[in-house]
Amino acid sequence: MQTESLPAGVLGRIRAAQENEITEYHVYHRLAGLAKKEHNARILRDIGDCERAHYDILRDLTGRDVAPDRLRVWFFYLVARFLGLTFGLKLMEKGESGAAAAYAELSGSVEGLDRVSEEEAEHEERLIAIIDDEKLTYVGSIVLGLNDALVELTGALAGFTLALGEIRLIALAGLITGIAGAFSMAASEYLSIKSEGEALHPLRAAVYTGVTYLCTVLFLILPYLVLDNPYLNLGFTLTNALLVIFLFTYYVSVAQDIPFRRRFSEMAAISLGVAALTFGISYFVRLFFHLDI
Repeated sequence: MQTESLPAGVLGRIRAAQENEITEYHVYHRLAGLAKKEHNARILRDIGDCERAHYDILRDLTGRDVAPDRLRVWFFYLVARFLGLTFGLKLMEKGESGAAAAYAELSGSVEGLDRVSEEEAEHEERLIAIIDDEKLTYVGSIVLGLNDALVELTGALAGFTLALGEIRLIALAGLITGIAGAFSMAASEYLSIKSEGEALHPLRAAVYTGVTYLCTVLFLILPYLVLDNPYLNLGFTLTNALLVIFLFTYYVSVAQDIPFRRRFSEMAAISLGVAALTFGISYFVRLFFHLDI
């Protein structure tokens, strides 16, 4: 089919698909270099080569070459490099789902796209088959450390802010509470995994829980180490908590295919609810004991 015989709207969609195919060819070959297993790397390279073949088919339809989107290539590479290959592949999988649907729609008006549509659907299945990442294997341990740190420290810092009032005391009390909590949660996770006889490595699970807990604690306490107003610090701490919840919920929602909005609302409501409750209790305790620090 010649370019001039294609309707303008269809031609525009085919050219967009053509750019997408050559972009994903480069992405898959870059991601193959991050795969730890040669079998998975070979699958990624095969999918990339297939994307190149699709590009050639579309080039015959449009009659011209297009350049890959270098920004997208680097984006997916950096995402996979720093957030894990699984997360990067999950994002790519969503793109494959959209591409398969687009080709299925175009195949009704353009000859030669039926096979491309079928192969895009096969790519999605092959990607799902190779997704396996330690970060997701131990995501339960990470969630445990994150949730406990968010709930306990937002509540503790809210209480300390009203009960103590002095910034250095609040930061010190929060830091001690956080460090103790990190060791406690890591030890609990170690004993839990070991006693239940799960396939997870107990020490590794404990490290994920403890490190996640401690990093969250430090991020929540950070405003108290920078600013002078305790109540302003508390506001920034709660903002930091919401930011952590947002970023982690997005990560898990993509990696594990769970609803983002409900999970985010649930975690935010629990963390902020505990902080508000603790703040109120601290207020009445301060009144009851006539404290003025």
